Amino acid sequence: MRGITTAIALLVGVITALSGSIDARAQDNYPSRPIHIIVPYPAGGIVDIVARAVTEQVGRDWKQTVVVEARPGGNSNIGTAAVARSEPDGYTWLVTGPALLVNPDLYKHAGWNAARDFTCVGLAVWNQSVALVHPSMPVKTIGEFVELARKQPGEFNFGNPGTGSSIDLSAQKLFQVAGIKLTNVGYKGQPQALIDLMTNLMHFEIVSLELALPHIKAGSVKPLAVFTDKRVPDLPDVPTIAEAGFAEAAYVPWYGIYLPAATPAPLLAKINAAINKALQNPDVQRQLAIANIPGKPMSLDELAALMKTDRQKLTTVIKTSGMALQ
Repeated sequence: MRGITTAIALLVGVITALSGSIDARAQDNYPSRPIHIIVPYPAGGIVDIVARAVTEQVGRDWKQTVVVEARPGGNSNIGTAAVARSEPDGYTWLVTGPALLVNPDLYKHAGWNAARDFTCVGLAVWNQSVALVHPSMPVKTIGEFVELARKQPGEFNFGNPGTGSSIDLSAQKLFQVAGIKLTNVGYKGQPQALIDLMTNLMHFEIVSLELALPHIKAGSVKPLAVFTDKRVPDLPDVPTIAEAGFAEAAYVPWYGIYLPAATPAPLLAKINAAINKALQNPDVQRQLAIANIPGKPMSLDELAALMKTDRQKLTTVIKTSGMALQ
């Protein structure tokens, strides 16, 4: 009996050693097949643009196919949960924004835990946005709008492109800091909300800079402040939200590329290096500049710290904003 037990133990040891050897070879040969990129938002949106600009350059550098799939639904929960459940082999990536950090606090069955299930491997790309009102609104600055809103609580409509979205979080932070209350009107995305602002059905919105600029230049909407670290060249006379007197509301959402947390460390390091290289590619920088979404190469440790800081910051916004658990 003892001999059989010893033989089994030896066999298990051999199998384990072989498995480790195979895993090591797989990592050395990575990537040896197409990489699947999931974007949990509609195709053609800002996240999709970012995903393609950077990950397709990674594919070119690696001489490997990259397939970008838009998998919207459930306020990004469906696509995000799919990546959380995927094999941690480096072949399934997620490109998303702050929803990954906050949706577990907004939905009872989001399907993942950001800190436990994901590791951010790159693409710190900031989504610059701008606070807008209809041209007929009798204000010229965000400060004047705040004063007006304080005098008429709940009488102005805020066009919200999605509960828990980066735009919603920026707005809720501003409302808390400014001490104002607007009537929340929900939309499925920014385009329709912006149309209703241009027709004066909505009174205040925060909109991605790329989407807003043509309408600002056409005079269809009036910019009050930009949610950026510094003024943007296309709107040199529009102050940042901090310059306008609301520095505590200066939250600038960012997008990241995430992999399942159990992905082996050597693969995470290799992917991080490839993404950082792509972000420094002149063609990628040009594409991101056109979309007004600047990118910054960051290490895995820097990305982990950014995740932690924003998670704490946004959790506080959610708890104090009264956002209901879905």
